[in-house]
Amino acid sequence: MAHPLRDHSFRLLFLGRTISALGDAVVPAALALAVLRATGSTSALAVVLAAAVVPRLVLLPFGGVVADRFDARRVALLADLVRCATQLAVGVELLGGDPSLTTVVVASALGGTASAFAIPTASPLVAGTVEPADRQRANALMGITANTSRLAGPALAGALIWAAGPGWAFILDGASFALSATLLALVRVRHVPVPRRSVLADLRHGFGEVRARDWFWTSLLGHGVWNGAAAVLMTLGPAVAIERLGGETTWVLLLQAGAIGMLTGSLLAGRVRLHRPVLLANLGLACYAAPLFLLAVAAPAPAVIAAYAVALTALGYLNPVWETVVQHHFPPEVLARVTSYDWLVSLGAMPLGYALAPLAADAFGAPVPLAVAGLLVLASCAGTALVPGVRRLTWPATPQPQPAEPTVVR
Repeated sequence: MAHPLRDHSFRLLFLGRTISALGDAVVPAALALAVLRATGSTSALAVVLAAAVVPRLVLLPFGGVVADRFDARRVALLADLVRCATQLAVGVELLGGDPSLTTVVVASALGGTASAFAIPTASPLVAGTVEPADRQRANALMGITANTSRLAGPALAGALIWAAGPGWAFILDGASFALSATLLALVRVRHVPVPRRSVLADLRHGFGEVRARDWFWTSLLGHGVWNGAAAVLMTLGPAVAIERLGGETTWVLLLQAGAIGMLTGSLLAGRVRLHRPVLLANLGLACYAAPLFLLAVAAPAPAVIAAYAVALTALGYLNPVWETVVQHHFPPEVLARVTSYDWLVSLGAMPLGYALAPLAADAFGAPVPLAVAGLLVLASCAGTALVPGVRRLTWPATPQPQPAEPTVVR
């Protein structure tokens, strides 16, 4: 079994994704600071964030259709170029000294639209450049670079903002997308042409592939609940940490422990291959109930931090393993559509958690929504063990057979 980085195309893909991930990790802190500096309004920041999130959620399924039809590499390249232009536009606007909120909102909407088409390409790009036996290690490498970027991004953003201002963070992100697009242009990816059908027929076909696998759609429900619960923890956790667990330092340490846990889980995914991958990974996700319960009862800070680190380690392990399982068990010509439905459930659950958590906390106190979120995570993730497909699913004994349609290398 060869190391995936020995493959020229995957090496270029990995380098491009690493560069763009690091650039993207710098932007959240820069965006919040830039909008608050310009407007002094958290409502304005909410509008900018919503401008990116709404088109992303609405267009994700269509992004999957386009990536399956027209080659994931080409779609990802065009999406990178669009995001390069939007980030450079925001950077130039900020460097001008009198930024227009309208410009930032429009750029965020265009960037969110582009990401709706880019997100479904991630799994087909790996599957199209790496042989089946090497995909778990390749997906783990992608997870490592993403989690390392999340760990280093805030520090890099702080240094860049302090030294040059938030505008340069966007310039850096735009440049990272330009370089990523350049590298993608050199990548050769296997692509399976899709029969010409209507967009609606393509959407139905992708949904039919999802519905036909009980292990997949029941796991998606658990993953969606997990993400909704994560939004509850992110909304209510800071106040609990500050008021009852020792202050802001506790919250910062919890976030850092989680980032380290994610990275550790990605490293484990490159080395440990479980016989029942979905069953055990979902049971690992159920560990997220522990920090929710501990925050609800204001347990000692070390216990909460340790529980959160373990829970995020499980998540870091699940992500590459899940990608690999999906690549093994779905035909390559529907992979982008399946991925788009996966992300739609996960991303769509988070705004619901953000919206409901403060309302429930105002009505019942923060411990109640935290405990309820913990119970839902435990029931939905551990409950997948009752699904026959989840219990039975193992790695294929032999590589996935080639599809009947001709494979085109671009």
